[in-house]
Amino acid sequence: MTSTSPSPAATGHGVAVVFEDMHRWYGPVHALNGLSIDIAPGELIALLGPSGCGKTTALRALGGLDDVDAGRILVGGRDMTHVPANKRNMGIVFQAYSLFPNMTARDNVAYGLRLRGVDGAARKKKAEETLELVGLGAQATRYPHQMSGGQQQRVALARALAIEPSVLLLDEPLSALDAKVRRQLREEIRRIQIMVGITTLFVTHDQEEALAMGDRVGVMSAGRLEQIAPPAELYDRPATAFVAEFVGLTNRVKGVASEGVVDILGARVPLLPGSARSGPVTALVRPEAVKLAPEVGANAHVLAVSFLGSLGRVQVGLPNDTLVVAQVSAADVEHLSPGTAVRVTVVPSPVFAIEG
Repeated sequence: MTSTSPSPAATGHGVAVVFEDMHRWYGPVHALNGLSIDIAPGELIALLGPSGCGKTTALRALGGLDDVDAGRILVGGRDMTHVPANKRNMGIVFQAYSLFPNMTARDNVAYGLRLRGVDGAARKKKAEETLELVGLGAQATRYPHQMSGGQQQRVALARALAIEPSVLLLDEPLSALDAKVRRQLREEIRRIQIMVGITTLFVTHDQEEALAMGDRVGVMSAGRLEQIAPPAELYDRPATAFVAEFVGLTNRVKGVASEGVVDILGARVPLLPGSARSGPVTALVRPEAVKLAPEVGANAHVLAVSFLGSLGRVQVGLPNDTLVVAQVSAADVEHLSPGTAVRVTVVPSPVFAIEG
């Protein structure tokens, strides 16, 4: 586990949040196993991991929707571990929009304010201001069934923000939306989060979302935090084999390690900390680190080509039945087709290696 301290770039006006050695059991399942994270004021932390890794349990514990069996949760320096959910002042947005179907967008947004005893004129004004913030000022009088999924989720976000929460919790909020709307809404959420300066915990299983939105991304596995770091560091310098294989695409290439480097495909490549250090290893190589040169000392051949718009992915077969995937520019795709002879080399960027 590395880089659990806040990013120095986090400069928001929210509150600091601390997870301190948190444990949670569900029978024999250790859902949170010593989870510790410091979240800086105004920082957006994305928790990423497979189903059952503990990321949602962590979010629910912060929101007061689930208990912890050991450890502490501090918000703004105050111990909130056993404070009831309705006393924590958290704004929560779930995957399901959970809007009241018989209320307009404005009334849905104002609902939390009404529960807090805010008078009618003030809550109407605040609801309309918050709908403007999420780009739905003109839809204030519409009902949920008159709105798209993306618009409904914007209303849910506005409802969470209207109460001016100390922390915003986002639990897979974009999972029910189609790909284009997801991309648009994640950019909107990030813009609004930065503008408001609110400390945010965002839970997702989508790597692209986590890397695009998080100031730092925490990768969890079996209740443990494997690594937390800024997106580029997490991708380029994974601290464990799990992170290296879970985040992004990797090629498994056999090689021999010694003295801090591994010999693979004719190149000597530096090893990342935590790697297997000697003997036969499997290096985890990113597709963008694999380079192809058509018919120049060919040692492989193209099996398949995928065009992905601005880039392409090329599956290549090596003589020892090893398959590797290379990421190339869109311009290079047209020169590669199944059967093309190529020479495969590797850029000497540091890699993670495991034994065997």
